[in-house]
Amino acid sequence: MTYVRRTRLWIFPCAVAVIVGGASLIGLGMKDDSGGAGGGVLPRALTFGEDKPTASPTPTGPSPEELAAQERAKRTKALDAALKKYAATVPEFSVAVLDKKTGQRYSYRGSEKYDTASIVKVQVLACMLLKAQDAGRDLSSSQLSLAKRMIRLSDNNATTSLFNQLGKSTAVSKCNKRLGLSQTVVSNSWGLTRTTVNDQVKLLSELVDKAGPLDADSRKLTFTLMNTVDDSQDWGVPIVAKAGETTTVKNGWDTRSKDGGLWAVNTVGRVTLGDDVNVSVAVLSHNNKSMDGGIALVQKVAKMTRQYLKY
Repeated sequence: MTYVRRTRLWIFPCAVAVIVGGASLIGLGMKDDSGGAGGGVLPRALTFGEDKPTASPTPTGPSPEELAAQERAKRTKALDAALKKYAATVPEFSVAVLDKKTGQRYSYRGSEKYDTASIVKVQVLACMLLKAQDAGRDLSSSQLSLAKRMIRLSDNNATTSLFNQLGKSTAVSKCNKRLGLSQTVVSNSWGLTRTTVNDQVKLLSELVDKAGPLDADSRKLTFTLMNTVDDSQDWGVPIVAKAGETTTVKNGWDTRSKDGGLWAVNTVGRVTLGDDVNVSVAVLSHNNKSMDGGIALVQKVAKMTRQYLKY
């Protein structure tokens, strides 16, 4: 019994020592409320039940999306200013850019209407392809031959033939609703159809949209024809392309005595490079003193959009 009692007595002081020692360690080097040396009292900032001090929150700053939006706004403002300055020195023009990669759209005088001249031939082609799709067939060999001449060579007789087969302005106007064109007024004299750059980049987008009205075969044919125009007509939008990029284009030009012999010169097309570049561009102009002057104008404007928007 003596042995057992001694064992119990030995254990108890040790346990007390641990507890007391622990309390001493907690209070070591600290002062109590009276300013005395540590007696195991926690400083007020660390007293149980009270909040610990926290650091001031660090500002996170703009998100990457906000920074990108700010940069786009900066570029747009700079392009607006540059185009306005240029417009003071040349005949009237409008321009629109639709970047399918980012979903961003830019336009300068986007809702102003101009005569289409031969760029309406892209609409005629799209409508002819939709009519064939609705009938569950491809273009006939004759229609395909006319379409090639219409786009690659800008042949007016071929255009008139297809336009008449469609049903002239009534049919093309109805077709334009399917293509989402709300600012285009079709004329039975097809070259006098009136349109805007906003509608033209919309049309260009529909020509390649997998979810749009044109099926894969129609999209492929449209691309092939607009990518292989005659060398004499390979101007306008392609001027902005960099090495390795792919372009499509359809240009339009016309002069009328009603306009005092002045020229309407237009260009619509696309620039692509894999997943990196996917842009539609439309530039419309009128009252040019010459066709060459109009070409120089629309190409200058197209290049300015790439310079400032950096697509």
